[in-house]
Amino acid sequence: MFVQGKYDTVRRSGAAVGHVTPWWGFVRDAQGGGVESPYLFIYRILASSYTTMKDNGTHLYPNEQVSEKVTEYAFEHSTKLPEYITKHHVWGSDQPKAGFMISPFQTQFQIWFARALGAKRILEIGCYIGFSALGFSEAVGPDGHVTTLEFDPEYAQIACETFEKNNVKNVEVIVGDANKSIPELAAAIDQPYDLIFIDADKISYPNYLSLILSLSTSASKVRLLKPGGTIIADNILRRGVVADKSSSNPNATAEELSSEKGGRGEQLVALDKFNKNLVENERIETFLLPLFDGLGMGRLKD
Repeated sequence: MFVQGKYDTVRRSGAAVGHVTPWWGFVRDAQGGGVESPYLFIYRILASSYTTMKDNGTHLYPNEQVSEKVTEYAFEHSTKLPEYITKHHVWGSDQPKAGFMISPFQTQFQIWFARALGAKRILEIGCYIGFSALGFSEAVGPDGHVTTLEFDPEYAQIACETFEKNNVKNVEVIVGDANKSIPELAAAIDQPYDLIFIDADKISYPNYLSLILSLSTSASKVRLLKPGGTIIADNILRRGVVADKSSSNPNATAEELSSEKGGRGEQLVALDKFNKNLVENERIETFLLPLFDGLGMGRLKD
């Protein structure tokens, strides 16, 4: 997901495509038409119609304007991010792959959640330019530790430079394919992780989960994830297309549903498989949070 400041230009694949009004809402093109922004998904689950609180319905607010105000109010009444983290997001929002970043609002949640868990050791699968790792670094504090995995050496270098510039000393970056890095890491650590955050290659999500579970058993010399540890996976609803691929979902485009090998359609299949594997595994207590782009959350019971 990507966001920037109010009324700032949003970039997709390096080209300016419009302006956000406000920072999580719609993108307007040069002709004044609507181009869907990443946060329209939040509007879809919070807006459109009323429901009572006793129901499972997620449409708590009467329209998108109210949802917009509620989201802004929630952002402003949540603990502010440190300035150095906000500045890195502003810079990152102007990069060609800005959509790889999570939002400041989601970062607020993840810092709060990690602290609420008392997490001191966090593994992040998918670093990009280090924005979410900065948040986790802040959450665990100077006596904690964050390990972040990144496939692309160029992105990893940017992340390392960012950590150095901001005097962040509790983050370790490992470069390479996470499918190989995870087992190697599990063999090298002397303490398990409290929290694992997955935000990398979507097709590999099911394998990441399988690796985490197989390396976190009583038979493991040192477990990867501790008993009672938490897994969070980002983008598991993919603008709602994982749940609704019908024509009623404007995000379910031909490109999104393409069955081309390695394409977005294959990613959707992998995300759906991950969600099913998470909820069907007896070792995991699961909650799927339909906010941001969907967060799959699991607590390892054993």
